[in-house]
Amino acid sequence: MSFESFVAGYGRSLVRLAFVLSGDRQLAEDLAQTVLADAYRHWKRVRAAADPEAYVRRMLVNAHLSWRRRRWTTERPADLSQETGATVADPADAVAARDQMRVLLSRLAPRARTVLVLRYYADLDDAAIAAAMGVSESSVRATASRALASLRVPAAIDAQRET
Repeated sequence: MSFESFVAGYGRSLVRLAFVLSGDRQLAEDLAQTVLADAYRHWKRVRAAADPEAYVRRMLVNAHLSWRRRRWTTERPADLSQETGATVADPADAVAARDQMRVLLSRLAPRARTVLVLRYYADLDDAAIAAAMGVSESSVRATASRALASLRVPAAIDAQRET
């Protein structure tokens, strides 16, 4: 498989995964571009892997976590609705639900967010997540459990506010 055919086949899915991990379209494109540039430089090693897509996906996860650790003090995503004072109501319930989930995921630690995204968005099992993140399967399960519990708490608070 050539690098060009790999990018044609998997490039969009890598950008989508990066978007779900980061929550920012421009950052996702930058992240995917950086990972694909690294994959191009090391293409012989990537191509020799048993599953090149999983190899590059792991590179993406590692780069995302590295960026989050390195840049947390210098860059922070801005919530544009608070700056302008205006909120735009979207009539589509699905869009609103996805946005609410994006906000809840953004409050999680990068490792917890990565575990949930790989489990529910990329539909990977615990073994594949553990391999992608370089941790044990029990660590994946524990992180997912804690992350889901922390997501339930804000949802319960929001439900009480509505009543």
